[in-house]
Amino acid sequence: MSGRRVLALYAALLFGFAGVLCRLFYLASRMDYAARAAAQSTVTLELPARRGGFYDCMGLPLTGLEKRWLALCFPGQGNYTRLYACTDTAGQELLYRSRSRAAPFLVEVDRDMTALGIPCYAASRRYAAAPLCPQLLGYLDGEGHGAAGLEKALDALLTGSGARDTLLCPVTAQGTLRTGEQVQHLQADSGAVGVRLTLSRSVQRAAEAVAAQTMTTGCILVLDVRTAALRACVSVPGFDPADPAASLEAPDSPFLNRALQAYAVGSVFKPVLAAAALEAGLAPEYDCNGAVVVDGQIFRCAGGVPHGEVDLSAALAKSCNGYFIRLGQQLGAQALLQQAQALGFGRSIGLAEGLIAQSGALPGAEELAQSGQLANFSFGQGSLLATPLQVTAMMNTIANGGVYRAPCLLDCALDETSGEELSAFARPQAERVLTEQTAAALHTMLEQTVVEGTAQDASGLPGGAAGKTGTAQTGQFTAEGKERMNLWFAGFYPAEDPQYTIVVLQDGQTQAAVSSAAVFAQLCTALHWLG
Repeated sequence: MSGRRVLALYAALLFGFAGVLCRLFYLASRMDYAARAAAQSTVTLELPARRGGFYDCMGLPLTGLEKRWLALCFPGQGNYTRLYACTDTAGQELLYRSRSRAAPFLVEVDRDMTALGIPCYAASRRYAAAPLCPQLLGYLDGEGHGAAGLEKALDALLTGSGARDTLLCPVTAQGTLRTGEQVQHLQADSGAVGVRLTLSRSVQRAAEAVAAQTMTTGCILVLDVRTAALRACVSVPGFDPADPAASLEAPDSPFLNRALQAYAVGSVFKPVLAAAALEAGLAPEYDCNGAVVVDGQIFRCAGGVPHGEVDLSAALAKSCNGYFIRLGQQLGAQALLQQAQALGFGRSIGLAEGLIAQSGALPGAEELAQSGQLANFSFGQGSLLATPLQVTAMMNTIANGGVYRAPCLLDCALDETSGEELSAFARPQAERVLTEQTAAALHTMLEQTVVEGTAQDASGLPGGAAGKTGTAQTGQFTAEGKERMNLWFAGFYPAEDPQYTIVVLQDGQTQAAVSSAAVFAQLCTALHWLG
């Protein structure tokens, strides 16, 4: 009996062993199980999605100026001590948290450490420590998509499909790279492209430097006279687009792009009336005693100072309110409105889809039928509102011989690898709105305004300058009862052969430390040395 029991036990063992072998064979033949086992020993890391950059008119980058790298760290390589000095605070915190980690990870560093045995992958920082035109370019949201400015307006081009490169890391159970294996870099083409703008990096930097030294709030705009291409757009104060949340509670609205907002313009509007008068063949003389009465309402020149006998040129140079009130009465509301509209007032200017300068406000014919409102409009006050971009376009029309062009910002889409132009953006058509004779006469008058008029802070520049000052009442007051004013200068440089049209606005000021005409002069000096 015992022999039979032994045989039965052996038979049971053989049967069980055969079952195990069959099960092992079955498992080994299952490809999905094999794939799961391989996946358990391969870590996949995603690199940041590639986003197209912005470039200036010469192809110089406006974003991605600071080179950075992503270092691939495996456990047991002494990464904490090797990389600590090569990364920022966020990277140091990541290294500290990951010092006992049993899996590879990526950390941003400031140098390529591939030669030291740490694989690195290029990944520039989008915004520099001193970012360029943040209100115009905008910033990204937490998902890496455009949240404001051109980043938002052109997000589809800059993002493409959003496909990301991946790293396949074959690892051991401890998370180290398996012996004899290599990291696979799988590249994905998202189709993202760069965008070349009309901005000039050197002009933008110069304008930002001047604004930082002279202004607390306001904006500076620079146009190329011939093409109306926007070369610089500065809005003060600024913010850090890499950390916009830090400026959410900041005073003076740093996110506001003042170049695209509408403001009271004051006397910087007077060239519009001068243009209408010249087009109509009017050039009256006027004896200014410092004030003019319209239907019982008194309108004074600045400080109530009488200007005496003035013609159109002298009235523009001295910014005589009385002269332009009488001129407005002679021309009539319809002629003034038509001239203002021809020069771009009352209509918005689109820089990109979804990025549009406000249309401002022109008083209607019914409003201007009231003599007091017509008087206010004639020297740029009342309900008239305009953006700095509109004022720049008006002044550029004079500098450009009477041809109006809406300012433009977009040039073309770019293949960032080859630099090839992929597609050009449409540009507004030019339109003659003033005769060459009118534009030439205004050119001369605006030169005189700088040489011997209210804009002498802009005089003495190589090649001369031309332009007009403006001080606009806002109806807003400080706690001390002082009215806040918008302080303007609009002009072009050099006067003898205009290359740049420049507008400076300091908004909401009770008294500026540096006049807007002097800010203009400082920028022109910088542009002269830039060549």
